Amino acid sequence: MKLHSSPTSPYVRKVRILLLETGLHDQVDQVAQAVTPTSPNDEVNADNPLGKVPALHTDDGMSLYDSPVICEYLDSLHAGAKMFPASGRARWLAIRRQALGDGLLDAALLGRYEAASRPSAFFWSEWMDGQMLKIERSLDAMQSEAAGLGETVDIGTITLACALGYLDFRYGDNDWRANRPALAAWYDRFVQRPAMQATMAPQADPLKG
Repeated sequence: MKLHSSPTSPYVRKVRILLLETGLHDQVDQVAQAVTPTSPNDEVNADNPLGKVPALHTDDGMSLYDSPVICEYLDSLHAGAKMFPASGRARWLAIRRQALGDGLLDAALLGRYEAASRPSAFFWSEWMDGQMLKIERSLDAMQSEAAGLGETVDIGTITLACALGYLDFRYGDNDWRANRPALAAWYDRFVQRPAMQATMAPQADPLKG
């Protein structure tokens, strides 16, 4: 299998963490791609018409895109502990937390493009403020359930951790930990997992994201 990847994409990081947690990492060739909203990449486009990473080309010739889809497909390929619980409350909590983490990341990426990529003459402060409010509300929701996360390792907690890691990486001046002690304590434990440590974004980032 081939994974169109990027060292700084938090959505790619989700996939990479799942590969490590499930022992599938040796079965996927990870190919770093330069992709931005204004610089199309023909190789990525061939497997994802949206032109985004991650995109996965499977061994049977199928193209899959969007990190939730890719992660659930990969989770079906191993016999170990599943990152997507099969049913019941555990499943709904996991995929809701995935939605929350992905939603925070969506807002953070939009905010980053507004601040870093849009010509200054066209900067839309109200738009940026709206994205930051989404991030703050999402963080408050994470704080409210942080005490219940415990030692759970599933697609929900992986996504929450990727979202918080991205804030540290791209929004370092915004102290998300302030007034969120339970969430900060949980993240500080979770980030010690080998899969989290192995997928830390590089300090120098030639690719956008």
